Amino acid sequence: MKSDVAEVRADLPNLLTSVPGPRARAIIERDQRTLSPSSTRPYPLVVARGAGAMVEDVDGNRFLDLNAGIAVAASGHCHPRVVEAIRRQAEKLIHMSGTDFYYENMVELAERLAALAPGGGPRRVYFGNSGTEAIEAAMKMARYHTGRDKFIAFLGGFHGRTLGALSLTGSKAVQRKGFGPLVPGVLHVPYADCYRCAYGRKPETCAAECAGHIEDDLLPSIAPPEEVAAVVFEPVQGEGGYVVPPQKFFDRLRELAARHGILLIADEVQSGMGRTGKMWASDHFGLAPDILAVAKGIASGLPLSATVARAELMQWKPGAHASTFGGNPVAVSAALATLELLEEDLVANAARIGACMRARMDEWPARFPFVGQVRGLGLMIGVEFVRSQAGRERAPELRDRVVQLAFERGLLVLGAGRNTLRLCPPLVITRDQAGFAVDTLEECLRTLPRES
Repeated sequence: MKSDVAEVRADLPNLLTSVPGPRARAIIERDQRTLSPSSTRPYPLVVARGAGAMVEDVDGNRFLDLNAGIAVAASGHCHPRVVEAIRRQAEKLIHMSGTDFYYENMVELAERLAALAPGGGPRRVYFGNSGTEAIEAAMKMARYHTGRDKFIAFLGGFHGRTLGALSLTGSKAVQRKGFGPLVPGVLHVPYADCYRCAYGRKPETCAAECAGHIEDDLLPSIAPPEEVAAVVFEPVQGEGGYVVPPQKFFDRLRELAARHGILLIADEVQSGMGRTGKMWASDHFGLAPDILAVAKGIASGLPLSATVARAELMQWKPGAHASTFGGNPVAVSAALATLELLEEDLVANAARIGACMRARMDEWPARFPFVGQVRGLGLMIGVEFVRSQAGRERAPELRDRVVQLAFERGLLVLGAGRNTLRLCPPLVITRDQAGFAVDTLEECLRTLPRES
């Protein structure tokens, strides 16, 4: 591996070996002997370092990263200001536990998040370590405040893998198989999938069928509204395939929640922190959720999450909920630096670069018969693969092949849902890098018919 940091920061990919290279293969063999087999690795990438939107593997191959650590590295890999904030804090205090003691930077971050939360008004903040912990805290808080025990979640939604969050998750059967019984009282309904709307159904019809299903069918039959604590949703479904619902879906969801005293919990673990070109995906729809779950991009790679709630909801007693490492001072320092970068330019950059990419990618369904729909907000972009646009039959094997072809060309992408390619690059990505990414993906798309 080269030691010249400047070379790692080069703008575009450079593959020096076949991938994986010899050092990568050796490490993968060791990994397979010792680590849990439950991890999913779509291609053999062994990362050594990263800078901005670029990563370098252990054999010196450079890749353009359109994954951002699965939407985590919001400010890019090893942003100098984030690294400096981590260094300064680590020299003073690494850990003391905000569960039992006080420190100022945790208060400062809570104040910043409370002020930024969609909807305004007084807010309180609970810090954990991961997205699934933010959801667990939201579930406990909703039950604690309302005295109700049931939750409504959506098919295709992903909320985490601990038992409570897993009970809400409706993404893939493999995530739930073998772990029952899960937390009781969770009911799933269809999500407003715009993919279907794009082929002849009006968004208003889709919204009426999905949000309306809760009030028209679920509440009168098996979920009395006085027993439902909250509806848990992603404003843009992530693992479910980067699905963006119509405004009408959220309008009706908000109406029924207000009518029945049901809380709205917005899972912005993946869609928050500027990913969609606004600080929160909820901002695109005028949503003011009662409880907001935040993680991933909040600290640019360090483990941190936040559950942000209306102040009157977060009134549980001392000892009711806590976390040893939540709000760790080093992670909090990284988060404060990340927030500064987001507010200065990165949220706006996500909107600008996302629009540039979509301007080209929106033409793909007309150019490539196996591309069903391109959708998303900002730098949260999904591309659906189908066998034919007329039949709309999903084609996951085509999506998976594009993932591999891109990797072989120095571009890192991942799948989401059953047949969607997800693009969630660091928010520091440049126009040149975005152009390279679209060019490379188009090359991969042109390769598919030849291979078939």
